[in-house]
Amino acid sequence: MLSDLEELVRCESFSADHAAVARSAEVVAALGARLLGARPEVIVVDGVTHLRWSAGTPRVLLVGHHDTVWPSGSLRTHPWSVADGIARGPGVLDMKAGLVQMFHALASLPSLDGVCVLVTGDEEVGSPTSRQLIEDAARACGAAFVLEAAADGHGALKTARKGTSRYEIVVHGRAAHAGLEPHQGVNAAVEAAHQVMSLVGIGALTAADGATVTPTLLSAGTARNTVPALARLSVDVRAPTGAAQDRVDELVRGLTARTPGARLEVLGGRQRPPMEPEASADLFALACRTATDLGQRPPRGIAVGGASDGNYTATAGCPTLDGLGAVGGGAHADTEHVDTAWMVPRARLLARLVTAVADGRPCGGPR
Repeated sequence: MLSDLEELVRCESFSADHAAVARSAEVVAALGARLLGARPEVIVVDGVTHLRWSAGTPRVLLVGHHDTVWPSGSLRTHPWSVADGIARGPGVLDMKAGLVQMFHALASLPSLDGVCVLVTGDEEVGSPTSRQLIEDAARACGAAFVLEAAADGHGALKTARKGTSRYEIVVHGRAAHAGLEPHQGVNAAVEAAHQVMSLVGIGALTAADGATVTPTLLSAGTARNTVPALARLSVDVRAPTGAAQDRVDELVRGLTARTPGARLEVLGGRQRPPMEPEASADLFALACRTATDLGQRPPRGIAVGGASDGNYTATAGCPTLDGLGAVGGGAHADTEHVDTAWMVPRARLLARLVTAVADGRPCGGPR
């Protein structure tokens, strides 16, 4: 497993570098072909390479991605390494170790009948070219297991995820010389500052719903001696329910300019819908029972603010359990790592879960 993980990590796959993602897809396809005994279907959408394996009538969907947030060349500063049971390297946790665990879990099964595997190449940027593939596959299956990393260093499964919305507020003002006639201008930077505080107010208003509204990127102006005619403000929104996501959307789109002469333009909107707890309840109960049967400690289940392709499978009506991938920490950061001691136990847990669903066993039971 570590040899396979090294091979995947050493093949960089920055989401924005479609050529790198294509090379990574070749490596992932070869790994899957070796362990599963079948080549995948290669699907290229708008230059992004996705892979799909499917055997028989699909009943269980396994979802992963091979793209990472790490720019090409990151291996020079964050090389692959394994020491004292800790594996490091770009994308090792999110989510190349999850792919390795998935392939080895499936390789241990006597048959892949009823199993569909989808490995996408653009999850880290919101899955714009793979969303339709994910939702179509989810609608055909009775359960989806998502190979994103566990929620903490102790293997917690992700039983709910907030939905995401992304906005860009464009402020249109009017330029003027900052020394000679600043009064002739309409300062887009000042208006952007007003909008930052308005967004903070929206966040306070919707906090009781569990939503977060965070102004992030901010830019304005073209020269030090010119009243800014244009400003741009990016906003990150997370919401645990569809109703909360809708409420924030209405409030953001209702923003009005405070500076006379300024005009607002609100771009963007809802991205990933929430994965609500009901989508995972039965599968989580099954996972706890299965872990006990394997002699493993039953996992905890927690809700997280980050989104994944599990948001799409759940909203498509497919029961979904997320966080079945690697155990470690530091995703997207310099400290990204995998605790290798968990790789085999998590692969065994996944294999049992896939078998249970593919065989048509009920996922319900006491909660």
